[in-house]
Amino acid sequence: MGRNAFHHLCYMLEQSGSIKAIKNMSVAEQVAMFLNVLSYRKKNCIVNHDFIKSGRSVSKHFHSVLIVVCKMHTVFLAKTTLITDDCPDPCWKWLKGCLSALDGTFIDVQVPKHEKGHYHTCKGQVVVNVLIVSNSNIQFIYILSGWEGNAADNCVLQDAIHRSRGLHVPVGNYYLCDNGYINAEVFLTPYKGVWYHLRE
Repeated sequence: MGRNAFHHLCYMLEQSGSIKAIKNMSVAEQVAMFLNVLSYRKKNCIVNHDFIKSGRSVSKHFHSVLIVVCKMHTVFLAKTTLITDDCPDPCWKWLKGCLSALDGTFIDVQVPKHEKGHYHTCKGQVVVNVLIVSNSNIQFIYILSGWEGNAADNCVLQDAIHRSRGLHVPVGNYYLCDNGYINAEVFLTPYKGVWYHLRE
C-alpha cells in the first residue's frame, strides 16, 4: 500500500469516529498493525514484537479496526453503473445493459492442518476462492470470500446469488464472466473455442 493511500485510510477511519488515538498508540499505528496481520499473515507474537506492544493490545486494536472496516463497506464498495447507448468508452459501448464484470480469484490463507485438504488447489496452494464483481471503472461492487480453494467458480457464484444480501441482477441486465461460469440469461460468457484479443 502506498503512503498516500495509507494516510487516506487512517484519515477515513479516524473521521468515522470509531477509532481514536490513545495515549500510547496513534491511529496510524493501529491501522499499520491491522494491515500487517492481514497482508503478511503475521501472528500476534510477531506483531507485538515488531510494534513493541503487548499481545493483548495488538489483538484488541486489530479487532477494533476490523469492525470499523467491515462497517464501512458502503464507503469502500462502489455502486453498480449501467452501460448505456451513449457510453464514451469504446470497450464498453457495445455492451448495452451490462452491469459490470465478475471473476473469481485465489487468495493465500492459513488454515488448520485438518482443513488444508479442502483449501488446496490443483497446484498445491492453500487458498480461498473469492468472487469479485467490479464496474467499468474497475471499482469493487461486490466481494464474496470464504469458499475453499478447490470449490468450482460456478458453486461460488450460485452461493452469491442465493444469499439474502447477495448478488442481485435486475431483469434485462447481465454481468460479463469468463468461461469458468455457465452462460445464462444474466451471465454472458465468451464463445467456447474462440480466441479473444485484448484490443477487442
